[in-house]
Amino acid sequence: MRLFRLFTIIRILVRHGLDEVLLGIPSLKWLYYIAPWNWQEKTKAPIGERIRKALEDLGPVFVKLGQMLSTRRDLVPPHIVNELAKLQDNVPPFPNHEAKAIIETSLGKPVGKVFKDFEQAPLASASIAQVHAATLWDDKKVIVKVVRPTIEKVIRKDVALLYIIAGLAQRFWKHGRRLRPVEVIQEYEKTIIDELDLVREAANASQLRRNFENSPDLYVPDIYWDYCSRNVIVMERIYGLPIGEVDTLKEMGVDMRRLSERGVEIFFSQVFRHNFFHADMHPGNIFVDTSNLADAKYLAVDFGIMGTLSPDDQRYLAENFHAFFTRDYKRVAELHVESGWIPSNTRIEEFEAAIRSVCEPIFERPIAEISFGNLLLSLFQTAQRFDMEVQPQLILLQKTMLNIEGLGRQLYPDLDLWVTAKPFIQRWMDEQVGVRALLNGAKNNIPKMLKNFPEIPNLIHDVVKQMHDQHLKMQLESKQLENLRIEMQRSNNKNVMATVGGALLITATVATVTPIGIGLVSWLTGAGGIALLAYSLFKK
Repeated sequence: MRLFRLFTIIRILVRHGLDEVLLGIPSLKWLYYIAPWNWQEKTKAPIGERIRKALEDLGPVFVKLGQMLSTRRDLVPPHIVNELAKLQDNVPPFPNHEAKAIIETSLGKPVGKVFKDFEQAPLASASIAQVHAATLWDDKKVIVKVVRPTIEKVIRKDVALLYIIAGLAQRFWKHGRRLRPVEVIQEYEKTIIDELDLVREAANASQLRRNFENSPDLYVPDIYWDYCSRNVIVMERIYGLPIGEVDTLKEMGVDMRRLSERGVEIFFSQVFRHNFFHADMHPGNIFVDTSNLADAKYLAVDFGIMGTLSPDDQRYLAENFHAFFTRDYKRVAELHVESGWIPSNTRIEEFEAAIRSVCEPIFERPIAEISFGNLLLSLFQTAQRFDMEVQPQLILLQKTMLNIEGLGRQLYPDLDLWVTAKPFIQRWMDEQVGVRALLNGAKNNIPKMLKNFPEIPNLIHDVVKQMHDQHLKMQLESKQLENLRIEMQRSNNKNVMATVGGALLITATVATVTPIGIGLVSWLTGAGGIALLAYSLFKK
């Protein structure tokens, strides 16, 4: 079965003229030239278009892979990325009776007992799941998202084949090591398997809803947890106009400038205030509530892919944005080294010069024409020349930023991103290093101090007692050391006396046998020696 699927993949790739890529390995290139279908010259579409069409023919798993690759501008050439961004999830729906069977198995109840009304025709159908409209018995309008039957088995089989292809490419393809296809497939596998778990998506939606509760900017539909499982999610149905229908929004009289600025504010709020951002904000997942045309708000759906940043990443982004727009390229270079993303032995001056050469042409244009996403991309591409490691969490952020920025400029071409984003970045920096940081620190720590206040006397007593005990111990040890020193001194004195006494006694003995005879000096010397020996033996 796996061999047949591999053959099918190869056949589709050959049909779209991608065998030149497969057989681009030097040791296999001869196969490309002997293939009969390559004997005649033929007009071929651009490589990006051929890849996109091949992925569409290969099915949902490969379409999803192409969508993921369209976010990896750090790895994939721009002309291919732009083509992959056109991939759509317009997948034929699966039968209604299968959707009902999955719902009943997951929830343990017949569909008729859960829903007062359940629409058989799906509202939308994507590669992972499809969505049906329904009504609960309390007349609440909901949507029901159902994971495709057997899709996990299909995904795992195709991913296993992708690992084989990626492994061969990494080993034999000339660009294999640089593009790291095995790591790309690992990242893809994690992303797509996570999307299969609708409980995870429901939890993401609940968190985002709490973050924007009572917000005038963004509305997130409510989750009905009693009807959620790994394969089924039920949430409030929202009614709005798709964000892509720009002409209709303009005709209705929506304030397009305010709407575009609001989109940027939502993004930066998620990144710098909540540290939890919707990472799949393409036009199909964003709607506009047109009930108030002068102050229209956004409606969001599909929460399968969310992003977070570490405090260090947040600081890195905020300070980099600020340094970029003040053209402080040295600070940008220093931040990269401080973060550990490029080697510590990198010459700051060289990196600074490289960044300047990329950024100065951008800043020669009007501020409204400067792209945050492209600026970040240029930074990553420049840093790669200095051995910067790929940061997946920032790639996800960059993809989201490009989506938001593209939508904002589509809604209002003169959108000034810097003016809109600056207050959020400045506020975040104040909260981290400014006066507000001190106030926030005090605000967070004072309740803890008050809570522990009753224990302070006991803690002080324990500390004082420990210090007293330690002092006594040190005194005792000091006294013992002094006694030892005195004892050693006494011992040394006795040894010296014994040595001198022995020497005098030997001298007196020798003198008695000399021709001089026994004299007074000999007797006195012997007596002194005996006295010193006696003293050394009996002295305590």
